[in-house]
Amino acid sequence: MTHLANKQIAKTYLDAFAHPGGHDAAVRGFFARDAVIHHSHPFNDLAGPDAYIDRFLAPLQSAFQGLFRRDYILTGGSYDNADWVTCTGYYVGHFAQDWLGIKATGTLSYLRVGEFHRMENGQAVESWIYLDIPELMIAAGAWPIKDSPGRDRGYTGPHRGPATQDGLQLHDNDPGRSASSAEMVTQMLKNLATEDEAWRPYWHENMVWYGPAAFGSFVGIENFAGFQVPFENAFSDWSGGAAGNGVTSHLTRAADGDYIWSAGWPSLMCVRKGPFLDQPPSTDTLLMRVCDWWRREGDLLVENWVFVDIPDVLLQMGVDLFPGLHNVPPGPRMTS
Repeated sequence: MTHLANKQIAKTYLDAFAHPGGHDAAVRGFFARDAVIHHSHPFNDLAGPDAYIDRFLAPLQSAFQGLFRRDYILTGGSYDNADWVTCTGYYVGHFAQDWLGIKATGTLSYLRVGEFHRMENGQAVESWIYLDIPELMIAAGAWPIKDSPGRDRGYTGPHRGPATQDGLQLHDNDPGRSASSAEMVTQMLKNLATEDEAWRPYWHENMVWYGPAAFGSFVGIENFAGFQVPFENAFSDWSGGAAGNGVTSHLTRAADGDYIWSAGWPSLMCVRKGPFLDQPPSTDTLLMRVCDWWRREGDLLVENWVFVDIPDVLLQMGVDLFPGLHNVPPGPRMTS
């Protein structure tokens, strides 16, 4: 199938979440029967659409009354001889029942989600789904971590979509532009964690970095540096998914016109040499599940949406945000 066809299939799937109601049929149509779905902690690996419904979607629908979804980026392309679609946005609903031990707020609430799907024959055969559960916890007053890895705490609320409002890329883009965008990001990533901050020339002066809520979000390259440099300095022996060193890898990294994405499971490996998220220095090695979307204007990056599976990172440091929920039990089913 063409990339455009895959994007349209994904759009049809997301359209099924435009209004509240049972979404089982859409899930079973989009995911292959034997799909492997890698999900943020505490869900982790789920086998097939029924497990996805039972262990993630149905409990979320029960907790968030009137659950619907709005995505502000949908794009796709090829990487390493595989076809991909990827999207990011929010689940939205009235947080009426406790979820994952998070006490319900009784208010309109948001749960940020990002997805990467490897497509074959019009269905997702393997997927990686990231949630920013700490953002929900912060909004609910349930986040137990005091420390932030940057100079400043940063903004922690719901993220905006692209300033150009064109994140749903439901058309074909120029292959040359896409290749140039992918190469730009690849080179930028290789210049992270450098003493001379060699990543700076790739970014617009007033760029926006929409980070995971545990880190915060920042506007302007100096404010972003106030996060990025202390974050890099908290660790040593960095290994990133773009390094090609065989330790960490990107499962996908490609572009569709001016939109670029990458994801790894894990994407980063590092040794914690300084305090991080309330935890003291250690010689422990951490593996981080990370994904990004970037938007380019001209020859500079202007916006960047980022997920890190922080509950999984904290678990590696001995902090269990969801004790007893490593295998989330099935929730009540909603009819389609």
